[in-house]
Amino acid sequence: MSTSLLYQAFGVRGYRYVSTDYFDGVVMFTIEQDRGTLRCSACGSHRVMAHGGETRVFRLVPIGSKRVFLLFRVPRVECHECQVIRQVAITFAEPRRRHVRSFERYALELCQHMTIQDVADHVGVGWDLVKDIQKRHLERHYAKPKLRRLRQIAIDEISVGKGHHYLTVVLDLESGAVVFVGEGKGADALLPFWKRLRAGHVRIRAVATDMSLAYIHAVREHLPRAVHVFDHFHVIKLFNEKLSDLRRELYREATERLHKRVLKGTRWLLLKNPENLDPERKEYQRLQEALRINQPLAAAYYMKEDLRQIWMQPDKATARLVLDGWIRRADQSGIRMLQKFATTLSMYRSGILAYYDYPISTGPLEGTNTKIQLMKRQAYGFRDQHFFKLKIYALHTTKYALVG
Repeated sequence: MSTSLLYQAFGVRGYRYVSTDYFDGVVMFTIEQDRGTLRCSACGSHRVMAHGGETRVFRLVPIGSKRVFLLFRVPRVECHECQVIRQVAITFAEPRRRHVRSFERYALELCQHMTIQDVADHVGVGWDLVKDIQKRHLERHYAKPKLRRLRQIAIDEISVGKGHHYLTVVLDLESGAVVFVGEGKGADALLPFWKRLRAGHVRIRAVATDMSLAYIHAVREHLPRAVHVFDHFHVIKLFNEKLSDLRRELYREATERLHKRVLKGTRWLLLKNPENLDPERKEYQRLQEALRINQPLAAAYYMKEDLRQIWMQPDKATARLVLDGWIRRADQSGIRMLQKFATTLSMYRSGILAYYDYPISTGPLEGTNTKIQLMKRQAYGFRDQHFFKLKIYALHTTKYALVG
């Protein structure tokens, strides 16, 4: 085996090949360093004198199923400039590591397609070593996302475990990258993010959130010049919750057995969009029967369909007319649930119409949440929370798929 092959195959350059040994399914390469290339690892001076060395073994990239190691006696030198005896620098491995850099690159490439345990089994090392390699890589590249070009963001909390454990996530809507992950939910979780924005003099133009008062006050305080857009997904979701409550109330008040039977089991039919009703299961017929015998439920259901039209208009002026008309009809319906929801929309009117200034939403965060849940499932959870956050920061560069 030649010295050039050591460099081309394993990234070991500047050393002289000595020998190859084979034993117990292991390949062991031995190299040495020429005395003329010895340098002080602190000052770089060539005025050094050899003082023995220490033999170390490094793990190389495997050859098929064969484990491969590198045997190297690391020279120790006395520097005439520093007047100190120390080991020379190793160019093919990081300090205090027992594997070469090419092994790290190989493990990271495998981690894009396999779980940590699969990579560890393939290369013949422990799970913790592969995790350490990946964690240091994520720390180096994703620990502090750059905020300088941040213009449009979405903020939402996601559930990441039992016991109401939440993380607050900030997403760059232009790049799709997660730029902040905070512990808990609410305004306090965002305090470190606001601090970084002020330090970097970042000018956010638009923010998409739900209608939480905590987010409203936080955005108003820390981003007073930004356009605050209330996510239309959360508006429809809130209306669906009120619609479900109305169905339960009507079911409890129903006196005839027929009415109870028709109302029972229609919750998911009410929440579905009409185009998603399954004709083979006669969902449309069941829904129409429930609406026919219950006028308040029918009125609320068709008002939901009209509510979706607010975000389908050609311009802001038309959307304003549609929204004002919806609020007026809800007030005049005589149905308490619709009247209360009309009051809610009146309070958040400007944030809803701001969608036509910046057509953004927290929808991309829902996709990020799906990736996070899938990532947790593949890893059976994460005990190292810092490592978990680093994985979230790198989600935009990763593709996850359910297999098997």
